[in-house]
Amino acid sequence: MIVLDTHVWIKWIINGDSALTKSVVNALAIDSHWAVSAISCFEVCLLVKQGKLQLPLPAEVWIKEGLDNSGIDSLPVTCDILQKAAMLPDIHRDPADRIIIATTLVHNAKLASMDSVFPDYMELQGILFGK
Repeated sequence: MIVLDTHVWIKWIINGDSALTKSVVNALAIDSHWAVSAISCFEVCLLVKQGKLQLPLPAEVWIKEGLDNSGIDSLPVTCDILQKAAMLPDIHRDPADRIIIATTLVHNAKLASMDSVFPDYMELQGILFGK
């Protein structure tokens, strides 16, 4: 399974492969079981509310279609994931990104992200596809 970080999910659903790096496109071609953390749904709504993201549909409709029509699963945020996120090294200050990393680790998955800070996590070595 490959967990898509929020920005990869948004770019892929809106712009398709052309918005992603070759590393991410290749990873998605190899493993067709894709998922997002439920925190990504929160992030999408927050970005829309803050005016940092414009979607062609209301956020709640876009999220539903972005999951139902794409074959992407939504993974719940559990106590195990939150505990793992809290225990990660303090490299990334964004709690949502820490939850996405922890979701990946708890599910023994791979992660697709173009976030420049993610490669600093030793925990993601060998399972991170990005730049």
